[in-house]
Amino acid sequence: MLLLKRTSTLVNAIYFFVIALFIASCGPSKNISSTKEKENTSSSSKIKTKYAQLLDVNENKIDNLPLFTFINEWYGVKYKYGGKTKKGIDCSAFTSVLYHDVYKKQLDGTAASIFYQCKNLSKNNLTEGDLVFFKIENDNINHIGIYLQNNKFVHASTKKGIMIDDLDEAYYKKYFFKAGRLKN
Repeated sequence: MLLLKRTSTLVNAIYFFVIALFIASCGPSKNISSTKEKENTSSSSKIKTKYAQLLDVNENKIDNLPLFTFINEWYGVKYKYGGKTKKGIDCSAFTSVLYHDVYKKQLDGTAASIFYQCKNLSKNNLTEGDLVFFKIENDNINHIGIYLQNNKFVHASTKKGIMIDDLDEAYYKKYFFKAGRLKN
């Protein structure tokens, strides 16, 4: 009889523990997914603010968050001829990686070979994601960047790595060759 009474007491204790646990879980709790959503919203807001300032545009113009998040993750990575990673990358590899990750398009080769995969555009018709090509100090296409907005483009600069510059800067104006959009 004593064993039955102890078993009954243990069952009651477990029963009350389970009920208390259930009631506690019904109360206010920290929602992990809403916390992550708030972090993502905050991160998105910071990216919009940063790139709106860099491009000298209103924040509502920064609407391709995958593009600007990608740029943000690579910004400042040093230039390395033939490089293809965040340890160092060149202009054509950066363009290829960006196109693959952001636009889900395969793009390989040198700046010159990528040029021949494009249809020519005038500077006035450039839209975000179009390509800009340069002939720097010789007659060959040897530099490429991705047009963003407001005459700005992102590229792998030999001196400063991944960065944003203006097509109207004297250097880029001097060496600008053509703009293009992928044919596919």
